[in-house]
Amino acid sequence: MALATTDLSLGYGERIVLDGVDLELPAGRTTGLIGANGSGKSTLLRAMARVLEPRRGAVLLDGQDIHRVPTRALARRLGLLPQDPQAPPGMSVRELVALGRHPHRTGFGLLGPADRAAIDDALRHTAMSALSERPVHALSGGQRQRAWIALALCQQTGVLLLDEPTTFLDISHQMEVLAVLRALRGGRTLVVVLHDLLQATRNCDHLVALADGRVVAEGPPEAVLTPAIVRRVFGVEATIVPDPCTGRPLVIPHPVERGSLGDDQ
Repeated sequence: MALATTDLSLGYGERIVLDGVDLELPAGRTTGLIGANGSGKSTLLRAMARVLEPRRGAVLLDGQDIHRVPTRALARRLGLLPQDPQAPPGMSVRELVALGRHPHRTGFGLLGPADRAAIDDALRHTAMSALSERPVHALSGGQRQRAWIALALCQQTGVLLLDEPTTFLDISHQMEVLAVLRALRGGRTLVVVLHDLLQATRNCDHLVALADGRVVAEGPPEAVLTPAIVRRVFGVEATIVPDPCTGRPLVIPHPVERGSLGDDQ
């Protein structure tokens, strides 16, 4: 499924966060949204998920304004994993994942064979089958995040939006989650907010760099992660070298002297 924005303007109260954003994200690929804190990455993702209504412009899914799509129909086409989601106390992993079938249920809302098969498939793809009866609150951070990804996967949407899925996880759990996301490729359009540029270049086919409320650059990692764009987006000098593991760009920030940070005297 193709996801795009046209002249998109977003904000909170009187503050404009993003202004005039025009994007066409590649269908069936993984796009990473990158930028400094406050650049509007999560705001853009929430607009794409119809959580935030635009001040101007539109978000288009296969050419259709998402605000004109009925909620249930949109939930069958587009899923969202927000930052730090919370499960009700005592809910098991299987019960959590089953929530992903809500947009597909008919009649009295009971789970049918297709629903149970989708739940089992989502648990298997996220390596959570053995933990399916465990309470969500009893899981490790990485396991908990994989359970939430399983819920989103169980929705069986063509587009999946993920807001900082590796935040607050240690490196081993980050690797677990990113491995699951890589396995989800194959016809599904993923849009991921990431802070770590190494994670972004290794796991995304397409990058969108944001700064000062606008798109500074978009395209493959090789086109986006240049010294000039890194300086513009993050305000740091950097050397770009090939990643020895993937050959993709590896950003190495230059050391910053204390006196150059603008410390108060």
